[in-house]
Amino acid sequence: MSSAAQSVTIVMIEDDLGHARLIEKNIRRAGVNNEIIAFTDGTSALNYLFGDDKSGRVSAGRAQLVLLDLNLPDMTGIDILKLVKENPHTRRSPVVILTTTDDQREIQRCYDLGANVYITKPVNYENFANAIRQLGLFFSVMQVPETN
Repeated sequence: MSSAAQSVTIVMIEDDLGHARLIEKNIRRAGVNNEIIAFTDGTSALNYLFGDDKSGRVSAGRAQLVLLDLNLPDMTGIDILKLVKENPHTRRSPVVILTTTDDQREIQRCYDLGANVYITKPVNYENFANAIRQLGLFFSVMQVPETN
């Protein structure tokens, strides 16, 4: 299947169920109908991305985009970002950081580790919903490579 014909899967790693619902709802409102696979912790997300053998080969040939919160119950999003970008099978997957943290050092660290986009979640509900709708519009036009 060519990458143009292959649908991009959005892998959402977000432990706040309210935020997860709001993100999905507003991505859909932006007209993005891609499959969204949601995880509430890093361990299960890494099992999906890297498989039982932890090699990442399970992700080979997938076109996926990772939507990542930095504050998770079992590990940091920084750890996940580092693992995704270090693995030859997942390193091309775009990673969008979506978090409440607006610390400049944290932002710099994420970009240094290979994050493609860093978005701070607005505190206000309407602003948050609007930011996610805009992110959905961005998703609808961006190109995502297949992993190898």
